[in-house]
This record gives sequence, structure tokens and C-alpha cells, in this order.
Amino acid sequence: MPDSTINILGFDRPTLRQFFQALDELHYRADQLIQWVHQRGETEFDAMTNLSKALREKLRAVTCIEAPSVIADQVAADGTRKWLLGLSDGNCIEMVFIPESDRGTLCISSQVGCALNCTFCSTARHGYNRDLSCAEIIGQVWLAHRLLNCQTAPQRVITNVVFMGMGEPLLNFTNVVRTICLLLDDFGYGLSRRRITVSTAGIVPRIDRLRDVCPVSLAISLHAPNDILRSQLVPLNRKYSITDLMRSCREYVARDTRARVTFEYVMLRGVNDSPGHAQELVRLLRRMPAKVNLIPFNDVPGVGYERSTDADIDRFRNTLLASGIMTITRKTRGKDIDAACGQLAGRFRDRTHRSERWRHRTVELNA
Repeated sequence: MPDSTINILGFDRPTLRQFFQALDELHYRADQLIQWVHQRGETEFDAMTNLSKALREKLRAVTCIEAPSVIADQVAADGTRKWLLGLSDGNCIEMVFIPESDRGTLCISSQVGCALNCTFCSTARHGYNRDLSCAEIIGQVWLAHRLLNCQTAPQRVITNVVFMGMGEPLLNFTNVVRTICLLLDDFGYGLSRRRITVSTAGIVPRIDRLRDVCPVSLAISLHAPNDILRSQLVPLNRKYSITDLMRSCREYVARDTRARVTFEYVMLRGVNDSPGHAQELVRLLRRMPAKVNLIPFNDVPGVGYERSTDADIDRFRNTLLASGIMTITRKTRGKDIDAACGQLAGRFRDRTHRSERWRHRTVELNA
């Protein structure tokens, strides 16, 4: 692909309308093109029959429709499907589809790697390389629609999209928001705000900004009920404390009486799963419209943590439920295909040679 070729896959409708105006074309042609690309998955301009031949020639000359390529495609016994995707610069990202009886959830990545260094995370072991462009982010959804035959299925296959893959979405704010706009657009994917979830480790100023710009569902990677423990597990907490984070979360849902913040809590044996931790979490979330997802740790070799026992997870959940906090234990999906974020990419390539440094850090944390 020549450097001058524009990948229109990542243009939201306002940007594409500006592009068409620069081509001296009527702005509604952008609406038609978005429908061809995102609703029908079309890649050939000549097939876009409601565009004039002259316009198709213009588009063919200066634009392209290019999504990430598939390097690996794995399907688990439970139906979970995971892809390792290749980018044009040689980097790799991951995407996961989780089918359930009442929904189909696509988990997408927003960065190559991650810079936040959460100590239990497989992605963190491989460092941060760069942000994904909007075309690379929405390209995952576009590609999944083709791979899952969504264009010909009698009903919607992908009902929910979650930014829970590789990377911290709010550190790639502009491109993530532009992607969300395409997901919401009736000319694009037509999802509702409640069916799009941004998961963040807690970048408070960006949470506040997302609330004002594009208030989709919010998930917080919490994992600990107090600052001391959370700062060990999620180093970002040293910059944005739990107090600041809770304030931001309350303000995020204040305008919508039906909204809840989802708090993700990975269950680590002997680390954050005691009855005392459960009681602390109850006190922390008492005045918060909250839902808690307890996540059994998906074993990652070399990180130094183990999964909590089923009995400890059940006791923790029951404590929260007894206090009126909506709590579920997330089903472990795709264990037979390295479904924990970063595992497949890590086996394929460790671009930053960070694994050895990680092993030294784990020894220090456990000393």
C-alpha cells in the first residue's frame, strides 16, 4: 500500500464527510460509503453501485480499505474464538469473541502492548509499543463481522463490544472515541451505548472526559479494596488513588439513574481474596451504583500469582451479595486456547524482551 493511500476504514462519518467535500462530492455520499464498508463489509469500490463511476475511480486512486490480517485463529471447546492479528508494521494484537445464549461479545485491543505494568497481567509483560489507529481498532470489529459471517446471519452475531483487550483504552483516547462513534452510528454498526464498554485501570481525567464526550458503559479494573494493595497490583493507583477514582465513577453515572459502573476484580489466591478484603470492598462500594465481576485468575506462567479456590471465590461473592451489591463470578472461557489477554501474542513474539525483566520484578514483589 503506498504511503499516500488513505485507509478510510477508520473515518467516522463527520471526518468522511469532510473528505468527500475535499473531493467536491456531496456529503451524503459519505453516509453511503460507510454503509457499504461497515454494514456490508464491502472492499471493492466497483461493487458500490449507488456511487458514481467517477467517484469510485477517485476512491480507488487515493484510498483503500485495509484491516489487520489474521495470523492465528483458535476456537476453544466452549466456543470462545481468539485471533492473533498482524498489523502493517509487523506488530501483533489480539481479539476475542465470546458467544453466549443471549449475546455475542467481541473483546478488542486499543494498543500494542500496555504501559501500565499491572503485576498479574500477561500483556504487561511484553511492554508498550504504540497506540492503534482508529482504522486498526475498528478494523478488528470489521474483520470479526466478516469472519463470523455477520453480513449473512439472520440476526446480529456481535451484540456487544468491549475495550478489554490489549492496552489501556483511555491512553488512546481520540482513536478510541472515534471508534466508538462508528460503533454507535446507525450508518455503521448501530450499537447502543449500553452495549459498548470501555475498561480502564483508572485514568481519572480521561474518565471525566469520556463522561462528557461519549458516556458508554464503564468498567474499572479495581482488583483491590484499598490503596496499599491496589498500588502493588495496579501501579497507576499511585497517581490516581481509590478516593479520586470513586469520585470520578460516581460522577460518571450521576446523569443516568439506570447506569452502573462495573468493577472488575481478579481473584488472586492469598492476595486479595480474604473475608476482610470482601468487607472492605463492601464499604468502598456502599454508595456506588455498582456491579462487581469477580474474575478467576487465568494462570499466566511466571507472574507469581495463583487462582483463588472456588470456595474462597464463592465466599467473597456471597459477602458482596448479602450487602446488596450485584456480583457475578465470570465464567472462565477459552482456557484451552490461551484466552487470557496477551498470552497468544506473547507466545508469538516478545518484541521488547521484557519477560526476563518481569521475572526479576516478580521476585522483588514476592520477597
